[in-house]
Amino acid sequence: MRPVDRGDVPKNYDDNVFKPKTYQEFREFLIKRLGSYCSYCERPISHNVAVEHIKPKDSNKSLEKEWSNLLLACTNCNSTKGKTKVILAAYIWPDLDNSALAFNYSSSGRVNINPSISQVNRYRALKTIKLLGLDKEPSYDPVMSGDTKDQRWRERRTVWEVAIRALERLRRNDTNDFREQIVDTALGRGYFSIWMSVFVNDNDMLNKFVKAFVGTANDCYDCDYNLIFRRTGRL
Repeated sequence: MRPVDRGDVPKNYDDNVFKPKTYQEFREFLIKRLGSYCSYCERPISHNVAVEHIKPKDSNKSLEKEWSNLLLACTNCNSTKGKTKVILAAYIWPDLDNSALAFNYSSSGRVNINPSISQVNRYRALKTIKLLGLDKEPSYDPVMSGDTKDQRWRERRTVWEVAIRALERLRRNDTNDFREQIVDTALGRGYFSIWMSVFVNDNDMLNKFVKAFVGTANDCYDCDYNLIFRRTGRL
């Protein structure tokens, strides 16, 4: 899960704090700050970009237009999370924690918990996966159980395959132009963490991905783009 930094509360052209009439007015600011990607599953969102309330607005009216309570979400993450009441400390959040430390990605398309984090954080990571349905897998057989409308798992697996092919081609044709082309492909395909996982041994590419995906929290990485602990002290 890509760690993100949405920045300070937006301001108007007259340099006054932006005070929207509705929370939807924050959408363009969030897209500009974070890119058009789901803040949770990382899929690219070409339409129906939902302004996500970390703490549901129905049970937290005072937070409906609170900048620090807003992210972007795809239809699947938004609907799965729904109106679930959340205690922030009980979950992993991309804007509060170094969320990339909590999860591992692989060719299977599954989102797994990083076994090297503490037991408390493993429990928080598990609750996060369940909250967002990141463990859902579409069934090949419509008669069997499985949400065929939820394609996130299949998309992750496909992007992993694309990233692996890009890595293999880079080994045969290592030029800066081709590296930039890979970044363009990654931006179009989304799933930041998959690209970071596949190119884990190439610091130059990790640097390019972190800089290219707008809103990525730079302070989650050291000078060699290795993940580091930071922020709240929880993770």
